[in-house]
Amino acid sequence: MATINAQDLRERIGRFRVPIMGRANAGKTTILQKVCNTTNQPEIYDTKGDKIDAAIVESSLKRGNHDITNEMVFNSNPGFIFHDSCGFEAGSEEEFENMKKFISERANATKLEERIHVIWPTVGAEARGLREVA
Repeated sequence: MATINAQDLRERIGRFRVPIMGRANAGKTTILQKVCNTTNQPEIYDTKGDKIDAAIVESSLKRGNHDITNEMVFNSNPGFIFHDSCGFEAGSEEEFENMKKFISERANATKLEERIHVIWPTVGAEARGLREVA
């Protein structure tokens, strides 16, 4: 079996793409802040790579509304692109279908840097409380 050097892999991919999924208001962004060693909010980009004004998305983020196709990048750790799901427990079937479509499209992307590299489920994190998780 061939081994892959971590540095070579990072150079080939550029930035790792990680959707984080879980209940609405479960603290997914807070967990990402801990992992990225920051208290700052991420910069958010649309599918074309254009930066979205934080004031436009701030109120919807606080309500747990997210567009999974948007890219979240923390300045403290720019080697990762995160995609934040909306909470599905109270969401519409349309939101769930959008998530499935996103996963399918990214899993089948021809360019390695556009593919999903890891899916991070946060199932159960909200039940224990963020202090225990982070």
